[in-house]
This record gives sequence, C-alpha cells and structure tokens, in this order.
Amino acid sequence: MRLTSAPMQGVTDRDFRQVHSKFFTPADAYYTPFLSPTATHRLTPKELREVLPENNVGITLVPQLLCASAPDFVWAAGELAAMGYGEVNLNLGCPSGTVTAKKKGSGMLEDTELLRKFLDGIFEGSAVRISIKTRIGSSGADEFSRLAEIFNDYPIKELCIHCRVRTQQYKGAPDLSAWETALRVCRAPLCYNGDIFDAPSAERLLSAYPETQAIMLGRGLAANPALIGEISGGAALLAERLRCFHDELFALCKERIGCEKPLLLHMKELWTYLGCSFEDAPKPLKAIKKSQTVSDYLSAVSTIFTHPVRTNAGFIN
Repeated sequence: MRLTSAPMQGVTDRDFRQVHSKFFTPADAYYTPFLSPTATHRLTPKELREVLPENNVGITLVPQLLCASAPDFVWAAGELAAMGYGEVNLNLGCPSGTVTAKKKGSGMLEDTELLRKFLDGIFEGSAVRISIKTRIGSSGADEFSRLAEIFNDYPIKELCIHCRVRTQQYKGAPDLSAWETALRVCRAPLCYNGDIFDAPSAERLLSAYPETQAIMLGRGLAANPALIGEISGGAALLAERLRCFHDELFALCKERIGCEKPLLLHMKELWTYLGCSFEDAPKPLKAIKKSQTVSDYLSAVSTIFTHPVRTNAGFIN
C-alpha cells in the first residue's frame, strides 16, 4: 500500500515535511502545495524554496502545478526537470472560488473541451512524467464517466481522485461509487483521496475495495502525523512524540518566518488540525487561537499537551 501526503496550502510546506519524516513514518511521497506558473516564467522566491532539492533532502517530493496555460505548465515542468524531478502533479482538484473562476483547479473540469486541449498541450510538451489530482466533477458525480474517458487518452503516471465534486468543497461524504467506477474503467494507476482520518477508515476502504493500491492523506495526516504508521500497523500517536514534532516544527518556522504575527498565524493554521488529536481540549485550543504573543502561544501549547491524545486521533469534521 502506497501512502502519500496531500498538498495543503499553509500546512504541508517544507518545514512540515522535514519534521514529519524525522519523527514519524514518512510518506511514500510528499506533494507540494501548488506552484502557480505564469507568463512571466519565473518561480517566486517562496515557490523556489519549496522545491529546491537541498530543502527536501531524504524524502520523495512531487511538485504540484496549478495553471490553465499549457505553455506555462510546460515551462515550469522543464524548470523542475532541470532540478532533477522526474514527475510533476497537475492540480485539477482545488475548489476555491478564486481559483475556479480562472478555469484552474477543478474549474477546468466543467469545460471538457478546454480540459482536453490543455492536456494535449502538457503531455506533448513536458519533459517529465505527469500525475493528476482531480475531483469527480464540477457539480455532479455523473460527470466522472466522461472525465475518465478523457483521462484514459493520456499516459498519466498516477490519477489521484478526491471523491467529491467541486461544489461540495470538503463537505458531505465522498462518493465511493465514483471510486468503484474509477477502479473499473480507469487505465492509469489510481490513488484514493477523501476523508481517511484514522486507521479504521482506511481499513474500511480497503475492505470494500481491496484493489486500492494507494491512498493520499490530507487533513487526517495534518491532525495525526502518526497516521501513516498507524495504517501500516505501527504504533499509535504518542503525546511525547507529537510534542517533539511540534517543538522542532515551531523552531524551524520561527527561524524562517521571524516576525511574531505571521509566525503565530502559521502555527494557528496547523492547530486547526492538530487540535483534533486531543481529548477535552477546547479551552487550551481556544487559548492557542487567541494568543497574540509567542509567550502566550507556548503557554497554551503546554496546557493542551497535558490532555490525553485521542484513540484513533485524526481530523474531526
């Protein structure tokens, strides 16, 4: 079973990846939060830091690209190939309104003619293998059969399917009937994505669909960094190891970010997920979210670590 780490803006950056792989069972691959190549054909300093090989030592990294221009995608793929990457991932899953309004992410799924033209351009011109992360449609699951027909016309390295439509965002249950369809009709190697928040949920998926060969973990892994190990039969999340993970991650973020306010904003975003791993901790979690100084933040963190870790810890909808 291949277990990978989903790209999550503001969460699974290079600091998270390095610290996660040090303290917990590493992902078989980590996907970067999306890079957005433009007609300027320049990576921003932040994007460059995310993908520089020296910032990702010891892990398998797959850069993800979000754009609607085939030439811009091909340019970025070439830059990444020059850095030594053999695979890039196309984001067809982001449901954000500001993204989809530009026909990017899952916004491209509603126009199959545009999608096919774009895929023609990137598969003809790219110097690296291309994987795709997609949703099952824009507004209805009945769209997926047509999308699968299109995807079958291209040599996709891996097709990762988030089993929701764009309009669902992250609400409602994933449509497992679409996953069943994908396993039956898709030619590319497949990876499942959607609401695997703990080891039992992974076991239920694999029991129902034993043909599943790969799972991408997003919110569940951000909430419980031990999730990959737990699914693989390893030890459950321990508060002591989670504390070491947090403290080293905080130190790296503090060194990189420097300024107190953006540092706290970054860490609070992470606690949106990590907070789900503790029992009966609304007060210290609220204190973390309300903290205005590093001192107040660290005091609240120390308090929350006095609470027990939940069994089958993971993200709670």
